[in-house]
Amino acid sequence: MPIYAYRCSACGYQNDHMQKMSDPLLTECPSCHAAAYEKQVTAAGFQLKGTGWYATDFKGGSGGTSVTAPASTAAEKPAAEPAAAACSPGCACH
Repeated sequence: MPIYAYRCSACGYQNDHMQKMSDPLLTECPSCHAAAYEKQVTAAGFQLKGTGWYATDFKGGSGGTSVTAPASTAAEKPAAEPAAAACSPGCACH
């Protein structure tokens, strides 16, 4: 469900509200009760619920299994080929 930022132009009160996209806009300020409560233009926020891929792969906590690469040392790595092997005989690096 999207999270929208609202601000009252009368008293300056600001708050975020979780609303369905089909819900009507809020117009009454919860602080001063003026009809000057307006939705702000911001990047839309949302809250993910349930047991989807985001819960298992990106939360970094319980429920998910993450595969990590084994640590390697410099002795285990093969020697890198020289950069000249990728160049043509007439290139400027020779």
